[in-house]
Amino acid sequence: MTRTHTREVPRHSRTAVWTAVVALAAGVIGGASPAVAAEPAPLTNLAHLDFLMDTVSPDEVDGHTTYRLAEEPDLTMPWTYADARPGGTFERVGGGGLVDPVTGHWGQGAYNADDISRAAVVYLRHWQLTDDATSRQTAYELLRSLAYVQTVEGPNAGNVVLWMQPDGELNPSAEPVELPDPSDSGPSYWLARTLWAFGEGYAAFAAKGADPAFTAFLGERMSLARDAVDRQVLTNYGEFGTADGMRVPLWLIVDGADASAEAVLGLSAYVEAAPDDAAAADTLAKLAEGIALMSAGDVREWPYGAILPWAQSRSMWHAWGSQMPAALAEASDVLGDTSLLEPAVLDSSSFTPTLLTAGGPDNGWFPTPADRVQIAYGADSRVQSLLSVADASGSTGFAELAAIQAAWFFGANRADEAMYDPATGVTYDGIQPDGTINRNSGAESTIHGLLTMLALDARPELAERATSVDHVASRHGLTTVEAEDAVSTTGIVVAPESAWTGESLYSGSTLVLDRRDTATFDLGVDEVDRWVEPVAWIPEDGTARSIWQSDGTGLGSLDGRGEPQGISPVPGVLLPRVLQGVVDASESTVTARVVKDAVTLDALIVRPVVSRLLLEGEGGATELVHSSARSPQRVPIGFEDRLSTANLYDSEGRLVSAADLDGAGTIRIPSGGFAVVSTDEAG
Repeated sequence: MTRTHTREVPRHSRTAVWTAVVALAAGVIGGASPAVAAEPAPLTNLAHLDFLMDTVSPDEVDGHTTYRLAEEPDLTMPWTYADARPGGTFERVGGGGLVDPVTGHWGQGAYNADDISRAAVVYLRHWQLTDDATSRQTAYELLRSLAYVQTVEGPNAGNVVLWMQPDGELNPSAEPVELPDPSDSGPSYWLARTLWAFGEGYAAFAAKGADPAFTAFLGERMSLARDAVDRQVLTNYGEFGTADGMRVPLWLIVDGADASAEAVLGLSAYVEAAPDDAAAADTLAKLAEGIALMSAGDVREWPYGAILPWAQSRSMWHAWGSQMPAALAEASDVLGDTSLLEPAVLDSSSFTPTLLTAGGPDNGWFPTPADRVQIAYGADSRVQSLLSVADASGSTGFAELAAIQAAWFFGANRADEAMYDPATGVTYDGIQPDGTINRNSGAESTIHGLLTMLALDARPELAERATSVDHVASRHGLTTVEAEDAVSTTGIVVAPESAWTGESLYSGSTLVLDRRDTATFDLGVDEVDRWVEPVAWIPEDGTARSIWQSDGTGLGSLDGRGEPQGISPVPGVLLPRVLQGVVDASESTVTARVVKDAVTLDALIVRPVVSRLLLEGEGGATELVHSSARSPQRVPIGFEDRLSTANLYDSEGRLVSAADLDGAGTIRIPSGGFAVVSTDEAG
């Protein structure tokens, strides 16, 4: 896979979290407390990441140096990709295709700053958790390598060159082209991730009292990267724009709450370790504020309480890099600002259950789940966010959701197979929408698989649940009905010239309905009532209006009024619109009638008012039940002929009640709340 940019194509807690096990309320994960047993083997296996490591001795280059380069000329960094070969082996490869067999140069390179940064975080956290000397040394080497690719002088000081060739030659202008080009000519994802690694590196070495000179060097490089953000990004602090009518901050790194979040993770670690650095605390506070302002919607309205990743699009969310809640939780704690935690809690309590019951960490909702590829970067980002919010809020509910999400790595996924192997440390590169596994195992996948394993090793109760309840037995959540699949219509089906709009993605062909046109869609009957949200392309000057009903029952009208384009890439927006009425469980069809202008429909989002996900395995079963109803709902829960524990949480993740069940029962879920029902008894 190659990397290109308009938005990044994914290749892709501070010290105390990694030195102690999080204390959870007794009995929250699973049923009765297990008997004392031998300590399980760690899940974290660094063997495959070690295999990806290589060393180079780069020539002297103006503007690039690192700690003790003259005394220690070798630099360590991971190969970007590892392609599967027969016999369970792998071949390390670079990005962009091999362009020169003589020099070994690739179109992009062998190594990249993104993976150097994140690999350093893995070894740092492993060192902190286990006191392993080898991991300490590897983290030291990776941080030295990261410092080398950082530009240290001139107008681009603090920025980072993304790619390096196998012989150590920097490749600032890769093929295909990255933005910015050259890669150290402006703010970037890799600058954000450099802050992440330097921040956690400084905190770890400072806490251990190991090598004060190197710790001071990391502080200097952290300041250099932070200053690049201050002068290139935060000069816009306090300025706002609009993106198709949504007010958005203009001081995020590459307009990204996702990129800014990874910088905030490092800044939070650094500021906690260096509380007297007022400039770093100021940068942290400003970036965190910008991320918090990207929170949108609620349990009923798109994006269902999620923190959106890109200020230029109000109709895109992606799982990869979705550590915005984690960043806000960490910043909230370090800065003592509880307002930063509120959007993180909303994302965790409202959007995350919606995502889990719909199918898990998809690469992209645009706003329909149009890109259903799933990768370790997405799954891990969700795990890390849930755990950080659990720690900051004290909610055991978010820890329970983290265990459900972490089970993705062990088989609770569309492929029904493990994506991580503790025996080898291999994490596969992804799952296709049809369940096919990409069995390559590059640096990004390996890194994010290991980050989840480290988090689980720090939390044995969560690890036990995630590894033993690892099969999706049933799922009932958000689905889509394509507009072109209307069972009857007077409109016409039109294939867009491009599925990519510039800020979102059509899920298929569109259905164009002119004034007086109608269309009927078959939803089938269901066990529960459903919300239906038509997804329509709304022009900037749009004035369309349509009337919706279900089997003769009125659902309300939709006004397709346009919104100002602002900073979004194109005029117009692809958005779900909320209908006032609910489709009864017994009703099977929905009909639209256009009464003004024309409507371009992409799809219908169909959401049960009560969604469910059931995981099973040798360790028993776990069911997640989530309500998007306007009022409390009494719903059936429990497992026939099995003992279980039911923990009920409100819309803010607060524990409302906990009950032991003998067989099936019922529970009253508050509006926007969720329940986790667990049994240790296999079915």
